[in-house]
Amino acid sequence: MTSHAVGTREEWRTARVGLLEAEKELTRRSDELARQRRALPWVRIDEEYVFDTEDGHASLAELFRGRSQLIVHHFMFAPEWDEGCPSCSSVADGYNGFRVHLEHHDVAMTTISRAPIEKLLAYRERMGWSFPWASSAHSSFNFDLGVSYTERQLAAGAEHNFRPLAIDVSQLPHKGETDDPVEAGESHGVSAFVLEDGEVFHTYSTYARGADVLWGMYQWLDRAPLGRNEHGPWFKRHDEYDDPGEG
Repeated sequence: MTSHAVGTREEWRTARVGLLEAEKELTRRSDELARQRRALPWVRIDEEYVFDTEDGHASLAELFRGRSQLIVHHFMFAPEWDEGCPSCSSVADGYNGFRVHLEHHDVAMTTISRAPIEKLLAYRERMGWSFPWASSAHSSFNFDLGVSYTERQLAAGAEHNFRPLAIDVSQLPHKGETDDPVEAGESHGVSAFVLEDGEVFHTYSTYARGADVLWGMYQWLDRAPLGRNEHGPWFKRHDEYDDPGEG
């Protein structure tokens, strides 16, 4: 016997209509937040970042691929790793399919990680993805956008998600005195850019649960009877399950 509340169809409908009002308010609030995002001041990118792509070297402007807008998924894949982050992989499973629609609406989408391009492309092939992936291994892009950290940055009081990181500098290999990247400091996020009159501007970034709504899997779970129903890590890379999840 279920321990959850059980009612008649009429009782369900009354409760559902009440919930609809709350959902509509959330939608209106979400629309207002989107307007506020678009109203943020733009910051011109003066750094000449160079990325490694499957087609060779590319500037940040070239990642737009002829479009005026660019969305970047900061995918956690450190140079030392042999596989990409499972969480980021789950996010990528979602946008790999809908990216084509963005591209037909003047928005380019590119995934960027610090791992060498050879590792990125091999992992992309393994996962069966097709989105563009660029390596920032030879630039400060990840560090400037707040998703990777050097020891010196952490010692100086680096932020993540616009809040200070609590770091015990004494535990860093070189006590915060070098520009060596910190492997455990890899993080994820989403950033947006615009290309206007030949100049690139940074318009928006979000991290941590700010990117939660872009994680398609969870938006579906939030509408399932038991919700996210999590008690620790439960999902894997999609090719690591014992069965394909069909049937």
